[in-house]
Amino acid sequence: MSDIVVGKKAPEFSGKDQNGNNISLQNFKGKKVVLYFYPKDNTPTCAVQACNLRDNYSTLLREGFAVIGVSGDTIKSHKKFETKFSLPFPLIADEDHYIAEKYGVWKLKKFMGREFIGMHRTTFLIDESGKIRFIITKPNTKNHTEEVLQLWKNKVV
Repeated sequence: MSDIVVGKKAPEFSGKDQNGNNISLQNFKGKKVVLYFYPKDNTPTCAVQACNLRDNYSTLLREGFAVIGVSGDTIKSHKKFETKFSLPFPLIADEDHYIAEKYGVWKLKKFMGREFIGMHRTTFLIDESGKIRFIITKPNTKNHTEEVLQLWKNKVV
């Protein structure tokens, strides 16, 4: 994430969501955005994080936030994930990891003594002008909404 820093413009992106709609950062100009990258649909920790955002979605909307999830899963996988957990926000299928690479979250990981390239769970909070205001590198998945709102409330601009 060397060129992804707080205070800089968020990299533009475009991709298809679980309904086949084209979603780009441009669509959210003038809104605050919770752009969260997660490793895999229908895994326990990813479901906990998505459900926390779902359960608090009305609060996030009231506070002026849009929520966008991104993982390397397919549109079909995202649709199943959305349906299973009644998720009200777009999930972008980043199968070629283009968006994740732009945001510096597709990189070396270690798990159970094994090293591999994968998606790092990371959330970017983007302001109304398209600038990154916060980068959460280790989100608290059970309390992610609260974490987002607390950070934003105490922001220093």
